[in-house]
Amino acid sequence: MKLLPFLLGMGVGYVLGTRAGRERYEQLSKAYRRVADNPQVQAAAGVARAKAGEAVQAGVAVAKDKVAPSSNAGHEPSAPGRSATGNGTAR
Repeated sequence: MKLLPFLLGMGVGYVLGTRAGRERYEQLSKAYRRVADNPQVQAAAGVARAKAGEAVQAGVAVAKDKVAPSSNAGHEPSAPGRSATGNGTAR
């Protein structure tokens, strides 16, 4: 999880840049743009996006498996505190 330290560093840089004045902010902003526009950084971001997409798809598949109908198909689950007989009275 290398993204969190990067974002934290960007936040600290922003705060320090605004305290140092507009000129320092512009310096930091230019440095950020140079890094963000770097082809290697762009490639790494693309790989990270792809891996995140794969992780989301895997998570969705796991969730679907857990929510899939079980062996008691055709039976509605009763609400907590309710009778399974379906008469709606609490027991």
